[in-house]
Amino acid sequence: MSRLGLDCRQYLGSQHATDYNYDMGAIIGWIHQGFSTVMPFIILLGFLIFVHELGHFLVAKWCGVRVEVFSLGFGKRIFQYKRGDTNYCIALIPLGGYVKMFGDEMNSQIDPVDRPFSFTHKKLWQRIAIVIAGPLMNFLFAIVIFAMVSLIGEEVRRPIVGDIADDSIAYKDGFRAGDEVLSIDSEPTKTWENFQDQMNKHTNEKIQVAVHRDGSSQPVVVEATPALRLNDNILSLHEYIGDIEGMTYLSKAAVIGVMPNSLAEKFGLKTGDRIQSVNGKTVTYFRELENLFVLLQKQNVDIQVARPDDKSEKTVKLSGILPSFSSLAAMGVESPDLYLSKIVEESPAANAGLMAGDRIIAINNMVPQKWDDILNTVKNYGGQGTIDLTVLRDGQEKKFQIAPKMTSYMTQKGTEEKRYTVGIMPWIQSAPPATMTIPAENVGTAVMHGIKRTSEVTTMVVVSFLRLIQNKISPKNISGVISIGQAASETFKIGISHFLQLMGLISVNLFVLNLLPIPVLDGGHLLFYCIEGLKGTPLSMRKMEIAQQIGLVVLMSLMALSLFNDFSRVLGFW
Repeated sequence: MSRLGLDCRQYLGSQHATDYNYDMGAIIGWIHQGFSTVMPFIILLGFLIFVHELGHFLVAKWCGVRVEVFSLGFGKRIFQYKRGDTNYCIALIPLGGYVKMFGDEMNSQIDPVDRPFSFTHKKLWQRIAIVIAGPLMNFLFAIVIFAMVSLIGEEVRRPIVGDIADDSIAYKDGFRAGDEVLSIDSEPTKTWENFQDQMNKHTNEKIQVAVHRDGSSQPVVVEATPALRLNDNILSLHEYIGDIEGMTYLSKAAVIGVMPNSLAEKFGLKTGDRIQSVNGKTVTYFRELENLFVLLQKQNVDIQVARPDDKSEKTVKLSGILPSFSSLAAMGVESPDLYLSKIVEESPAANAGLMAGDRIIAINNMVPQKWDDILNTVKNYGGQGTIDLTVLRDGQEKKFQIAPKMTSYMTQKGTEEKRYTVGIMPWIQSAPPATMTIPAENVGTAVMHGIKRTSEVTTMVVVSFLRLIQNKISPKNISGVISIGQAASETFKIGISHFLQLMGLISVNLFVLNLLPIPVLDGGHLLFYCIEGLKGTPLSMRKMEIAQQIGLVVLMSLMALSLFNDFSRVLGFW
């Protein structure tokens, strides 16, 4: 390789050689990026396809069916190995696989001598067993995967209370942001899910909640009464859940808004900065800044921030003596709720002249205190006239009149709503909830957890299909191979536990999807066999051919929709 580099320099000259090395570095970088993106996807699908087809293969062999081909992938074969009657191969397109069994073609003429090895000539229960074995293997594989995750240690949400509004019932009851729930009526609470389960059990009952609070050496006991409310999770079978109004595990990240000409601006802070640490102390939540900055005033501090730079962030370190001030607001730092981070192109806000960095100080003669004040005013626009908006830009007040327009909006619940929007986004960011890793005590406990988790995910997947049919979930949520590939790449980077959980989730999806009564899928074949069992005779070849054609159209339509949704998300259409 060194001789090659020398020859290039002699032939191209030093400048051209530098360009060559730069280009080679870029090419190697692209190859590495492509490898790190594609390989997790291939590993993920490879395992799931192998397990599914292995189910068909093993039961077919057990029933005495001759298996001719066991293929991972479609198209041109890049590897094959024949042993006995079976040709084992890996094909070029890793988006599926198949097990070809002797005598499974329609209208195939089978010699009487070979009928004992023919799939079509097997008893009805044997054919059902062979077909259902593939999906069942995906179900069993999910149990194994979730059990492995449990042994490694599953990341769960800690029962730590997030930001609480001062006017909420949770605050009036005595809860404070950052409280960690220790027990409810003396029953230990290990995770946020435990806390939620306890609230579900004790709706309209007084409960004694013991919490750990910073600054207190002893647990603080708070008395509260959970009330029933509609469940935001539309994938749950429970329509109502227990809740203390204002209680949440969500908190605002330490992203700041900075007033013009303030002490904070003079120190070097800017709107949109996310405070990462102060004097080496990690900062996660916005609520931490008040006490932290006030305690350090008049002292020399080092503040590390993540500052937005086009579509990325860069780390900036600010050093100096923190000025004297009485509060965070006096310093000129406030919540970024009312600061605009982005103006959507071709939106009413863009057409009116609003700009990123503007701070909203009035809307329809109302002084907003939080982002919800802006959001609710726009949502409740009646379609007549305009909304008056006053912003602060470079220390100057500017007034705008904006007519919101009706747009389709994807909610966090997965539903599609139509509401009025103006095309503005605030600097608000949510901090990730506090988590902890809980490993299983032993293999038995891990297996039980795997069964429980697989059952929960199966219920969620089945309910999601029902919600799609009921039109309670938008078809835009149907994802395809691009979304799966992106998720595989991202979870692989995060860690093996997250990657395995994604694998388990998709394995359950394959289990449910393949059991749908759509011809071409395993569920379609099972439907044919159920009809055969009821009638006493198989369906006619003509009817099965028509059903297969209809099933193929349905399946191709779903694939086209999933790809369309994937490209729409990648291109930013929604």
